[in-house]
Amino acid sequence: MSEALADLTEDAFLGGQLRLKQKRSGHRAGHDAILLAAATEARAGDRVVDLGAGIGTAGLALARRVAGIRLGLVEIDPELAELARANAAANAIAAETIVLDVTADAQAFAASGLAPDSVDVVLMNPPFNDPARHRGSPDQARQIAHVATDETLNAWVHAARRILRSNGALTLIWRADGIAEVLAGLSRGFGSLAILPVHAEAGRPAIRVLVRAVKGGRAPARLLPGLVLNEESRVPKEVMDILEGRAVLPLVEPC
Repeated sequence: MSEALADLTEDAFLGGQLRLKQKRSGHRAGHDAILLAAATEARAGDRVVDLGAGIGTAGLALARRVAGIRLGLVEIDPELAELARANAAANAIAAETIVLDVTADAQAFAASGLAPDSVDVVLMNPPFNDPARHRGSPDQARQIAHVATDETLNAWVHAARRILRSNGALTLIWRADGIAEVLAGLSRGFGSLAILPVHAEAGRPAIRVLVRAVKGGRAPARLLPGLVLNEESRVPKEVMDILEGRAVLPLVEPC
């Protein structure tokens, strides 16, 4: 591993079921990735792609819950992709790591083994902070991981739509005050939306939305009861069960 990756921490996720190495500084994996995995429905044999995978947190957490998926981890940063590859191996999870810009064209995707209509499930946690209200980090990797441009969401949704098969599903997490952008982006080619607001505290506005959408889906949209991460300065048991891998979010249909 390169000298740039020497300063690492090893952190436990899913109550210790998943141990991941990540850089001590810059963008670090957290609750968003675990919530995304817990909101993603997949079955053994599905081809699943985590776009913008970073160190692999969301995709590997999903693979820990659902054995037998064919997992692809797509990441633009070669060093993070190297970490994702190492994390998959260290956790004995089969995964293909692909160094690729999510905004690349169809030819670049196909050259990386991601042809149109070839994937069953996509999950993604795109950069979503509004640059007009978010002071960018001097750390370039952290800036890329967190701050969106005007076209970020549309470009990522377009990439997901292209590689998903008909009736394949996309699950994403985005900031709650950008829900209009999410709905607009998904209006082209997606339907059967399920939307879960995530609140930091009870009685406060949502800070995130988790959204599941089906390529070509036609069912009415569903707005689910919100998830509250903290109540009276404690984490509710239902949230701990999700974060520690004992439960899933209601965007996952019961088998």
